[in-house]
Order: sequence, then C-alpha cells, then structure tokens
Amino acid sequence: MIMLLYQDALTQLLLEKNDRLTELQARTCVELLWEDFESTYAKAGREYKGPEMAERVVRQWIENYGENLHDFIANNPKYKHLLGDSDPLLH
Repeated sequence: MIMLLYQDALTQLLLEKNDRLTELQARTCVELLWEDFESTYAKAGREYKGPEMAERVVRQWIENYGENLHDFIANNPKYKHLLGDSDPLLH
C-alpha cells in the first residue's frame, strides 16, 4: 500500500517535469524505473531496504532526467513496447 502512495506521488512529479507524457505513460515509467531499481539492487546481492529506498532513488532519477524520459523511452526497445502503440508519446 505504501508503495502505491509513493508511486502516485512520483507519477505526479514526473508529469510536472515532463509534459510530453500522458498520465498512463508517466505511471508506467515510474513502475518500470521502480522495478528496474529493485531488480538491479537484488542482483547485486544487496539487502532490500524497503520501498523508502526505491522511492528515493526513483525520485532522484525523475528530478535529474524526468524532462527527457520521453526520449529515452521512445528510443529504448526494452521500454518502448511496454507503453503501447495505441497511446503514442506526445511530440
């Protein structure tokens, strides 16, 4: 439940930083960044520090790169297909 609250707040932050993403795309981006962080952290053999740690890292990524995430997604096949062809990025 706390994770969903964090992700809601991060989605709103991303929408403030990047007006080229729809709300659904922003939410998907947040979820993908969150999952990538957690899986990378786990693969590195680190102890899970809870959703607070994931929230801090994803927030930092959004603060630093949020306004350009639409370009990254559009050019990265790992993510592009997850946003769906029926809901194209707003360019």
